[in-house]
Amino acid sequence: MNGRDEKPRASRAAVPALVAVLLALHVFLALWAAAGEGVTHDELLHLTGGYFYDRYGDYRIQPENGNLPQRLAALPAVLMGAPPPKLEDNVYWRTSDANVVGHQFFYETGHDHWPMLRAGRSVMMIFSLGTGLLVFGWARRLFGDAGGLLALALYVLDPNVLAHAPLATSDSAAVFFLLASCTAFWAHLREPTWKNGALSAGVFGLACVAKYSAVLLLPVFVILLVWRRVLDAPDRRRRWLALAPATAAGHAGGALLVIWMFFGFRYSGFAPDLPPADHYIVPWDGVLPFIGWQGKVIDLCRSWHLLPEAYLFGYSWVVQSAQMRAAFLAGAYSVTGWWSFFPLAFLWKTPVALLAALALGAVVYLRRKNARRGAELTAVAPLLALFAVYATFSLTSKLNIGHRHILPLYPTLFILAGGLAAPARLAGWRRPALIGGVAVAAVAANARVAPHYLAFFNVFAGGPANGHRLLVDSSLDWGQDLPGVARWLREHNSGPDAVPVFLSYFGTGEPDYFGLRAERLPFVNGFKLAPRWCDPRGGLYCISATMLEEAYSPVRGGFSPALEKEYQERRGAAPVLRDYFLKPAAREELLKQFPSPQLDEVYRRYDWLRFARLAAYLRAKPPEAVIGYSFFIYRLTDDEVDRVLNRKYSDWFEAVQHPER
Repeated sequence: MNGRDEKPRASRAAVPALVAVLLALHVFLALWAAAGEGVTHDELLHLTGGYFYDRYGDYRIQPENGNLPQRLAALPAVLMGAPPPKLEDNVYWRTSDANVVGHQFFYETGHDHWPMLRAGRSVMMIFSLGTGLLVFGWARRLFGDAGGLLALALYVLDPNVLAHAPLATSDSAAVFFLLASCTAFWAHLREPTWKNGALSAGVFGLACVAKYSAVLLLPVFVILLVWRRVLDAPDRRRRWLALAPATAAGHAGGALLVIWMFFGFRYSGFAPDLPPADHYIVPWDGVLPFIGWQGKVIDLCRSWHLLPEAYLFGYSWVVQSAQMRAAFLAGAYSVTGWWSFFPLAFLWKTPVALLAALALGAVVYLRRKNARRGAELTAVAPLLALFAVYATFSLTSKLNIGHRHILPLYPTLFILAGGLAAPARLAGWRRPALIGGVAVAAVAANARVAPHYLAFFNVFAGGPANGHRLLVDSSLDWGQDLPGVARWLREHNSGPDAVPVFLSYFGTGEPDYFGLRAERLPFVNGFKLAPRWCDPRGGLYCISATMLEEAYSPVRGGFSPALEKEYQERRGAAPVLRDYFLKPAAREELLKQFPSPQLDEVYRRYDWLRFARLAAYLRAKPPEAVIGYSFFIYRLTDDEVDRVLNRKYSDWFEAVQHPER
């Protein structure tokens, strides 16, 4: 599989310049899109965790995500002198609550979080640039200059890549290090020198601190070792009896060294000179008994201090969290996921240009002589092994919360799509015609959704406008469009004619930061803020897609007669709850009879039931405006609100069936 272009050397001199232009375009598009986005759900957690890693060497916050990307994303915050929240007598610091400590760090210290967030995002682009270079390098080696440039162009313009490339999360880092580690390992197997071995072991170690999905490299390495041994001449295969154990030992040693280095060569995750911790986000006995045989292995590692405690806890928490998690798929709800989640997410969110290039490439490949296929498969062995292992794991995963979790599959696809440009594959006019068609389709897909790249859905999904009916959370709505809602309200709801605003939001942004004054319907952010009384009435209702589809509502799955009965019972207590929140004297009397947490929980349940009624109606009603495809703004009258929230079940059902009346 050698597709070197037969072109004059002068034309090849332009290749590095074109690569630079494409990568510069990638950086511009990614940062341009991110500039208008608020903090996404996980960025607050990553930046807060990385800040405490870098500045204090304390690893209690968010150890379940990669240490390396969190450190890098938070480096600007440290250099800018961002102050920490108050840690003394802080129960949330003591219990390692990343959400609450993150809110304190971002919004309660008096330091503006926006400059450090934007700087952190800029720094994170290094991983996406690295992946782009790897994609180009692979495709160029396989298919020549034109193949490399086509693969890179598809990567550079892909909306899914652009959505996550600038974010201060671990996803782009994982994509880069999984591909880089497979590449380095295969280079070591092809030429097993100590230099190649050291490079591969080092990259593998960095992958281990980029994201815990690096554990999937172990079966990939086994497959490649077996593949490489089979390729050897029979009289040379015995050498692998010595090389394989040495390779395994070297990579284990490299990983251990890198992991310990990133955790300061200290077993404890808690810095001794900071206020102490009671435990990580949950105590150890709230994790280990629930993760089977892996819990026993982790406990053994704890006993022998084989790895830093925070690293062990982070891995354990990832395993436990992946066993059961609320999920949404095209109107269905689950806590254990679906095997079809990621195939459908792939089908709906992959640009048609890439799908078409892969389909055409497969047709061309199958028409080639069988004798050439073996050599071609061997040339892409690490790509195929990574793709097969990661795809298999994804099909069995119960953590169905975002398309981003299959981003590591895409570099292989971009590289293989570059085969369309190989001179040996197609002759005559068909080659430039297909390359041009794929390129135009890629540009069109990008332009159609820009700058709202996270909301990209292809024509098979009905486009971005239909995306919220299929996938939510980080596949569409990660809290990024809160600034856009604030801008819309300033333009369309200000002055003496302004009407009340009601907000239901999924994310870790703070509406007050953007001057968004609204009564708060249910939020999902983990901040543990005290509930506020909300009295719905006519006005503007701003609802993010994840909340509209009730993905994480405790009463999701349809407003049944049983829920209606509970709602009406709790609605009878609404006047008492209203007094509890708004009248100090009534509050004092109630607190003599009931503890505050109990009263707060009663209100939260009522609030969720009331919102379920409202959300069912809004899903049937066309919005007045849509912000970034992820936020829906509805204008309701007093009569509509009364009909939806206060009248009997039959009236509510009629309103949902016929919202236009």
